[in-house]
Amino acid sequence: DVQLVESGGGSVQAGGSLRLSCAASKYRYTSYCMAWFRHAPGEEREGAAAISSSGRTVYTDAVEGRFTIVKDDAKNSLYLHMNSLKPEDTAMYYCAASYASFILPPLRHSEYTYWGQGTQVTVS
Repeated sequence: DVQLVESGGGSVQAGGSLRLSCAASKYRYTSYCMAWFRHAPGEEREGAAAISSSGRTVYTDAVEGRFTIVKDDAKNSLYLHMNSLKPEDTAMYYCAASYASFILPPLRHSEYTYWGQGTQVTVS
């Protein structure tokens, strides 16, 4: 199994930026499809961004143009660069991984097997 550990969350004012990191422990990390999900109180878990093993990216409409998902295979790490943050971006953010092959990386949480513990992002 792969272990995922997120970091980088925090509190920021609207319009600010944060970078989330996800460290993955698995020698076959480069074969995984990776994603960032978020879960706000009273809301359903939402896929924010995903990246396939080949580097193709997908974003939900709410973050398109503001968030960027990046993989660093040399460091077994996944990042989410978040700019122009809004109060509605407030949520617990989770890193997820799937060993399945996708032409386009999915944003459905049911497609992902491995999950981190989450990191809180609060925008005021």
